[in-house]
Amino acid sequence: MARTESTMLPLGAPAPDFALPDVTTGKTVSLADCQGKAGLLVIFMCRHCPFVIHVQDELARLGVDFVPQDLGIVAISANDAENYPDDGPGKLKEMAAALKLNFPILYDESQAIAKSYQAACTPDFFLFDHDLKLVYRGQLDDARPGNDKPVTGADLRQAIAAVLAKETPDPNQKPSLGCNIKWKPGNAPSYFG
Repeated sequence: MARTESTMLPLGAPAPDFALPDVTTGKTVSLADCQGKAGLLVIFMCRHCPFVIHVQDELARLGVDFVPQDLGIVAISANDAENYPDDGPGKLKEMAAALKLNFPILYDESQAIAKSYQAACTPDFFLFDHDLKLVYRGQLDDARPGNDKPVTGADLRQAIAAVLAKETPDPNQKPSLGCNIKWKPGNAPSYFG
């Protein structure tokens, strides 16, 4: 398990566009399809990562709590499914059903969208305001597998609360930590150490 921090894309960056297949429906979903009136949360995740497994119930709760408040939420998996078959679309569909997610999981087979977001780890969170400008990129909370801290979603929830109130989240943000995105051979981006 390679412990990798998020790249901390600059605040204010515009949300990169995407059009990717939904693992549940097979339909292509775009950035515009996902945006809520309040903003958009993009989560890079996968199925097999111990860091994602540790927080997956909280990810589902985020959807329950905030999708009804007009926050768009979308998850994207970019892992190399050939070498990590648990992260392929079929297994991700099973995960979405098991967690009863009310937001889509999209599959980024080419890994181009992960690169456009400078995603580095799973989970990696990018919160955009109603103008689709980046206002938060950081950790869910202080919980990690094995550190005995409760999974609360506190850091991300505080940022979401600010967005819903049309305020700017605290720019003092701790990077997310997780497994590195499983890049296809020869496909690792330059920003990824």
